[in-house]
Amino acid sequence: MDFNVPEDSIHDWIGPPDKFSNLRQIKFHVPKNETPLEHQLRTLRMETQEWNQQFWVNQNLTFNKKKEEFICTDLKTKGLERRDEEGRKRTLTADEMAIFYKEFLNKNFQKHVNYNKEWYKRNFIITYLMGKVAFHRAWRKLCRKN
Repeated sequence: MDFNVPEDSIHDWIGPPDKFSNLRQIKFHVPKNETPLEHQLRTLRMETQEWNQQFWVNQNLTFNKKKEEFICTDLKTKGLERRDEEGRKRTLTADEMAIFYKEFLNKNFQKHVNYNKEWYKRNFIITYLMGKVAFHRAWRKLCRKN
């Protein structure tokens, strides 16, 4: 990751978007005296962030590669080169690109369904663990007062 966090920080830090996944980078705070439950939550959040990062890097690289192939093939069919006489990249119209987008989404439908199932499952577990951590922290605070 290419952003720095102050050493005395007690919070997670959200950084700039990754250039391949477009997801914001996260540096997770590791608290002193982290309980096993807090460690479990942080670890799952970190694993989920890495899993999500890898999915979107792969998906975006595939998308860009297939899009470029589609454009080149379409231009070649029309007898055109990828660049015009002045060296600028040629583009297709929105209607022409809509064909690619629809085709790409159709081909990747099941991959996205599987991604969404896993994403919701992970987020449900993270939310559950966050509730448990909040309850345990409140309970500890209450016990200290008594």
